[in-house]
Amino acid sequence: MSRIGKKPVQLPEKVQVAIKGDTIEVKGPKGSLEKTLHPDVDIEINDGVIEVKTDLKDKKKVALQGLFRSLINNMVVGVTNGYEKTLLLSGIGYRSEVKGNTLVLNVGYSNPVEFALPEGISANVENNTKITISGINKEVLGQAAADIRRVRPPEPYKGKGIMYADERIIRKAGKTAGKD
Repeated sequence: MSRIGKKPVQLPEKVQVAIKGDTIEVKGPKGSLEKTLHPDVDIEINDGVIEVKTDLKDKKKVALQGLFRSLINNMVVGVTNGYEKTLLLSGIGYRSEVKGNTLVLNVGYSNPVEFALPEGISANVENNTKITISGINKEVLGQAAADIRRVRPPEPYKGKGIMYADERIIRKAGKTAGKD
């Protein structure tokens, strides 16, 4: 049984939820999000609480219940509070800046890398090395952060590259002089 799937999703006062056919739309102070529902998942809205229902005899349907409960909860949190990820640049001469809807990264290549931010995602740069991206859609935000990190992933010898703020890089020992 899915423990997460059985938990109801509490709706804050400013959030409105509408089910239209096989899609669910969540509107809040920061914007609105839509998601297409799976046919095996049913949703009930009662007194500011969303419950995800399914047939509890099939393991795949139970897994879908937990998945869609988490996705709906992420939508509700996104339209009320939003999400934020922080990336750090580590390396001599590494810097970044925001130009409109583009993030320009100087990370050791001969030319700067221009990263176009997805729709609904905004970026802020502090001290040229701390990038904070934010948005209401958790999936798009996480993918954008992963794509930015992929431009120059951190290397294990000196730790240079683009890394998440809470990421720990396991360092390797460099070469040592051999005995002859």
